[in-house]
Amino acid sequence: MDIKQIAGSRNDFQLVRHLTVTGSQFEIGRALAEEARRLGWAPVPGDPVVNRARMAWFERHWPQHHARMDGAAAVLGLDPNQDDLVLDGQYGLPVDSGCSALWCPPSASSDGHGRIGRNYDFFTSTTGEVMGGAATPGELPMAARPHVITTLPDEGLASTVITMMDLDGCMDGINEAGLSVALLMADVATAEPPQDSTAQVGLGQLHLPRFLMDTCENAEQAKQALLGAKQYDHGLPCHYLVADASGRAFVWERGSDGREHIVDLGDGPLCVTNHLLHRHPDPMNLPEDTELTFDTFRRLRTLHERSKGVTMSPDDLRESMRAVQVDADPAKPWRTTWSSVFDTADRTLSTRFYLGDGPDGPRYTEEVVLSAAR
Repeated sequence: MDIKQIAGSRNDFQLVRHLTVTGSQFEIGRALAEEARRLGWAPVPGDPVVNRARMAWFERHWPQHHARMDGAAAVLGLDPNQDDLVLDGQYGLPVDSGCSALWCPPSASSDGHGRIGRNYDFFTSTTGEVMGGAATPGELPMAARPHVITTLPDEGLASTVITMMDLDGCMDGINEAGLSVALLMADVATAEPPQDSTAQVGLGQLHLPRFLMDTCENAEQAKQALLGAKQYDHGLPCHYLVADASGRAFVWERGSDGREHIVDLGDGPLCVTNHLLHRHPDPMNLPEDTELTFDTFRRLRTLHERSKGVTMSPDDLRESMRAVQVDADPAKPWRTTWSSVFDTADRTLSTRFYLGDGPDGPRYTEEVVLSAAR
């Protein structure tokens, strides 16, 4: 595994490392588990009955992840069939976040490239502070050490992803076929985290984007994969923007009643923030924001107004994402911790990472351009 520091420093809010991992899925899983263990990860106890069912589900529906978990077991010197420990889900799921994303299809792009603009907004606090307590000595903010991970398997789809915490999950990414996925909190005003946060059978939030990038090449395959996949909430509910190189895109949501929804606007821009689109389908008829909504409705209206009926250049897309970026307000303990543009034609992601607040507002790195192409 090759590890490079690509952005920030220990004197900045974020220090970002890029991990490039090659080999079989087993070897990739072993390398990522070794790095996770170096960072402090250890497996947690699990219900043997549930774990056996989890492994059977992965083997049938997501064999890439199953093989990587076997690699993690090898790092720990465990029998891969041992079923009393959970070998994935390294670190925890963020408890809250507010994000914005805008899909600009090829038909609305100045150069014919489909692109996703994406802001990942998150707290600048430590885990202890987010949970209502105090930071422990030496504890870093939850978003202080993101990783970019490029996996180049001997067999299967290569991908490049960004993760805030879990090395075997991610918040967003793109694969070598051009399929891009971004995770956003789904219902910021009313959602409550589940009482049971243990791993269940199927896909938790941070695994779902990786699952799609490992197993799908386009949006139609992704729809079928999601409709056939068992899913659960390991934290607050999320929804997902999925787009492909052909120009197709949709948002995947699950309602509080357990029903699944595909929001597909066809050949047009698609804006996503932190409310369920199937509940609020008309961007011109949204509620007003409250203290609990993280400006989700204002952000979506802004993105809709900037993208409706226009041709967008890459710079136009970037300016639109800056228009909904979190300001450096001391009263707001969250920032846009990274802002990315995913180019589904070039199979690249270009990202600015948050370094801290300056006299003129938030400070960011220059764009770091990474590729999922071999």
